[in-house]
Amino acid sequence: MNSSLAAPAATDYRLGFTSLDSEVAVDSLPVSGTLPPWLSGTLLRNGPARFEVGEDRYRHWFDGLAMVHRFTLADGRVSYANRFLRTPAFLEAERTHRIACSEFDTDPHRSPLERVAAIFRSAPSDNANVNIVPYGKNYLALTETPLPVEFDATTLDTRGILHFDDSVAGQITTAHTQHDRARRATFNILIEIARKATYKVVRIDDGTLRRDVVASLQVDEPAYMHAFSTTDNYVIIAEYPFVVRPLDLAFRRKPFIENYRWLPGRATRFHVFHKDGGARDGTYEADAFFAFHHINAFEDGGAIVLDIAAYDDASIIGDFQIEHVLESAKRIAQASFRRYRLTPGRTAAEVETLPWAIELPRVAADRAAASYRYAYGVNSSGEPPSFDALVKVDVRERTAATWAAPRAYPGEPVFVARPGAGDEDDGAVLSVVLDADAGTSFLLVIDGRTFTELARVHVPHHIPFGFHGMFR
Repeated sequence: MNSSLAAPAATDYRLGFTSLDSEVAVDSLPVSGTLPPWLSGTLLRNGPARFEVGEDRYRHWFDGLAMVHRFTLADGRVSYANRFLRTPAFLEAERTHRIACSEFDTDPHRSPLERVAAIFRSAPSDNANVNIVPYGKNYLALTETPLPVEFDATTLDTRGILHFDDSVAGQITTAHTQHDRARRATFNILIEIARKATYKVVRIDDGTLRRDVVASLQVDEPAYMHAFSTTDNYVIIAEYPFVVRPLDLAFRRKPFIENYRWLPGRATRFHVFHKDGGARDGTYEADAFFAFHHINAFEDGGAIVLDIAAYDDASIIGDFQIEHVLESAKRIAQASFRRYRLTPGRTAAEVETLPWAIELPRVAADRAAASYRYAYGVNSSGEPPSFDALVKVDVRERTAATWAAPRAYPGEPVFVARPGAGDEDDGAVLSVVLDADAGTSFLLVIDGRTFTELARVHVPHHIPFGFHGMFR
């Protein structure tokens, strides 16, 4: 199945929204600069890589068919491989040369009859193009349906959908699970769509596939959520005023996300649940905002501090429609770094806005759900409609450092601690960057302390803009 979308005549950021059809394995990539001698392990990345099937085109960045990428670093050498996830949705698209499943903002059902039939027979999409988490000796690719896809980290072969060993109902989940090392368990949010919807906090103990419902909350109109936060003792759900009527999803005539409505007069609500026992500790309100990503959260005395990459409204979703991003004159909304403080005995959340834009945020792995100093992310000048810089925010000193290069467009930064490191930023930051001048991509390696460039590892082709991944 070959791409019908040609690369732009003048290579620019739009190449990041252009399909990559080739699957390659390269034993040694060329390196410019110097890799840290201690940097050893594998960076796995996930994201969409094909934006059309035959004559059909996906409408949104979030819809493209999933591809995983592997960079393995050892002894100053870097190998690379990439493969599409062979999910049922991908295989059906290959067979029929048509988009097989409804996605985030794409509905392949063309006629009224197809739409009616889809209500009764369509399954949720298994196009797991968002995130990667470890699972035993292998890894899971995740999206916002509860259908994790297992793959081999070395060969990138797809093992298949991993089915849960329980009867917990739910059609929507977040792609950002939260692992608790002390409890040896993973937490996530599951949403069951029925006449009344239910948010469910679920726990999966390490080594099992059983989801136990820790807490639940019924709502009339569930919010769209891409992520949530945890601390040592709590799970925090941020419920934005971007909501859907359950029957609209059950009998939808529009793509999934177009059934949601922005309610600007309604507050954003933070629901706090105990990890052990599931008791609701409180609900706090803030002015209406929207977010994809939580940066981090931690307990500070009796209060909870919650950092979020926040937008004033949900218009950012439309900003990432393919038609929008291919228009170079368009601008995209920017997420601000907002710190919310949830104090027992109060119903209103206190908010502080830090003066930096940030998206695709990450912190050092050992600082997740704990007090921390540094956050890493991408940001955008807003023009062109793509991320064009990396940022390191010092939340203690309220300062920031940036990395940027002409016509270079970075993806999510991943911090890797130096073995034996004492300081929180003693390590390297890795990011896959589109080089518009070369028409290819490279793996960027930055010194974590100085936030200056150490090396580039050059890939022989472009890598479409992706979402999330991990280093191990």
